[in-house]
Amino acid sequence: MKPRIHPYVSDINFARLRALAARPDKTESSVVDDALSAFFTCLKDDERDAAIIRRLDRLTRQFDRLERNGTVLGETLALFIRYFLMVTPQLAADQLDVARAKGDQQFDAFLEQLGRDLQSGRRLLQRAIDDVVADEADYFTHAELDRLHQPAPERAVKPGADTEARHA
Repeated sequence: MKPRIHPYVSDINFARLRALAARPDKTESSVVDDALSAFFTCLKDDERDAAIIRRLDRLTRQFDRLERNGTVLGETLALFIRYFLMVTPQLAADQLDVARAKGDQQFDAFLEQLGRDLQSGRRLLQRAIDDVVADEADYFTHAELDRLHQPAPERAVKPGADTEARHA
């Protein structure tokens, strides 16, 4: 036996309930039960949707960072190419073969270095940052650093010293 309830509803909802229950395969109880089931299922859907929206927001922020980084890299490359083309002198026809051979050697060396860097996991940009960023050890001796990281000693205050300073 199902539990019996006696809720109060607005006149318009009561009219809708009667209209749906007038169908041959429906009763007022089945319409109310279906409506409550849909309502409670919707609450679970809202929780799931909120979790999905949080994940999508996180993915959107990550994608925006990737897009920004790609734009920066593209602009950096374009600026380098422009600079390179501006400072590279034109070669005479008899020097082109030697320059191409030298360029092939340098490009092969570049590819080898790139392969080593990618395999080691250490990136050029990180190495440049490590070279530029100073550590506190660059400015202080170890003894000075130890003293800097210790809490300051409590200073003894003489009784009445505070009042003397105010009256002076």
